[in-house]
Amino acid sequence: MNQPTFVIVGAGQAGARAAMELRRQRFDGRIILIGDEPHLPYERPPLSKQVLWNPEEMQPGILPRGFEREAAIELMTGSAVQMLDVCTRTLTLADGRRVAYDKLLLATGARARRLPLLDSLGAGVHTLRTVDEARALAASLRSTRRVAIVGGGVIGLEVASSAVELGVAATVIEQADEVMARNAPAVLRRYLENAHRQRGVEVRTGCRLVDARRDVDSFVLVLDDGTEVRAETVVYGVGAEPNVELARDAGLAVSSGIVVDANCRTSDGDVFAAGDCACQWNTSEGRHVRRETWENANREAETAASAMLGHTTAPVGVPWFWTDQYGMNIQFAGDMQAPTWLVRGTLDDPAFVLCGLHGDTLTGAVTVNRGQDMRSLKELIAMQATVEAEVLTDSTQNLRALVKRLQETV
Repeated sequence: MNQPTFVIVGAGQAGARAAMELRRQRFDGRIILIGDEPHLPYERPPLSKQVLWNPEEMQPGILPRGFEREAAIELMTGSAVQMLDVCTRTLTLADGRRVAYDKLLLATGARARRLPLLDSLGAGVHTLRTVDEARALAASLRSTRRVAIVGGGVIGLEVASSAVELGVAATVIEQADEVMARNAPAVLRRYLENAHRQRGVEVRTGCRLVDARRDVDSFVLVLDDGTEVRAETVVYGVGAEPNVELARDAGLAVSSGIVVDANCRTSDGDVFAAGDCACQWNTSEGRHVRRETWENANREAETAASAMLGHTTAPVGVPWFWTDQYGMNIQFAGDMQAPTWLVRGTLDDPAFVLCGLHGDTLTGAVTVNRGQDMRSLKELIAMQATVEAEVLTDSTQNLRALVKRLQETV
């Protein structure tokens, strides 16, 4: 009897982790992992940090060294998939080759949302989604005095931090009234903006880019208030667009991503999706959610691998992500839109915690250089714990002990 063939399209975080998970769960059939980049699967979080500082360093791989050989994973790098036919269960590659599957996982990721106004300027304008783009930006930063960064989200602020460490003057341009407006509470947004200003970054919020041009050896970015920002290098990060075209053209359900159920199954029972491209049904929220985080890619990869094998999956946990800026490690968990935020410690300390509340229920948390508290905070959020404000703000209270006490009362 022929062994089943599981094919994974996308050799990024979700795709590579799914391949590992299939073998961990003792799937002994054929696994084909297809990636359009020429590189082995690699971690993306370092692109805006370590790769900019040391572009020649080996990029951290997702698969352990030699894993694809030892686990008999057929890795096809530099191979773009052109078409998916769910009726015949085949993929057609750009070079004309055809690959058949029994089960298929789409882990096609996302791409940078484009700004044609800046793209038209040519060389010297960068986005940051791949290791090649990171290395190109690193080379540009080493030959420039000023960089203009359009977009004050996580990527934009991390690039600004890296630029400052490389001795490059940075200007951040953000259309919203505050940086990181979509994914951080107001108190942290102000804290981070101040941190960047203190290190010499020019932060321009509430400003929209209306024109851009080259002027001899630099770029001129024109803002809607008439301000002109000059820089030799331009980077922009204004969001991402999920790569759904393969699924859409095959007739699969697509909305703000490839629509999947809680088990990462698409509208076709033999096709699954995970990672940045997937819009997963979240039972606790009662809606489909697409999250672009390292942790979510790993979690959905494990869910999809289990479902491909017909196994029951674990409940979705508390959303979590992090950013590193100026040596600060900042971690986020749960709901960043909580109406009330309390400070555990003080903002003047190098380490503190922010606790987000709906009424008396802890629904979100941010740690700044207090990563050791995050596990307990995630557990409290998952428990929908009701905690007195005096306890949350008292940094002498042990959070691990608090979790244990609350668990004993359940």
